[in-house]
Amino acid sequence: MITPGQRMPIVIATKPVDFRRGHDGLAATVQRELGLDPHSGLTVIFRSKRGDRLKILVWDGTGLVMIYKRLDEGRFAWPAVKDGVMRLSRAQFEALLEGLDWRRVTPRRVRAPETAA
Repeated sequence: MITPGQRMPIVIATKPVDFRRGHDGLAATVQRELGLDPHSGLTVIFRSKRGDRLKILVWDGTGLVMIYKRLDEGRFAWPAVKDGVMRLSRAQFEALLEGLDWRRVTPRRVRAPETAA
């Protein structure tokens, strides 16, 4: 499951997928079409064609977890449709999951300190 402090990447598969696919079908998409390892702990968000539904696939160390969400009103904010993935920050992911426009959330870039204090 997705836990606070988890540092694994979160990505959106920018091209809509067939929402009849289950765990194995989405894992195959991650591996074959996106060129990523679905068993690495990576969080992958899939969009529906209508844009009002999403599926999230993540390996939690013991199995694949799939989360499904449908908005009762409106649509999720999605990046442009194209092949490939787009990386999200944790804050952007949480905004997307809440149905908010994640594009308005900009992650703060923190430089590593040059010396220890």
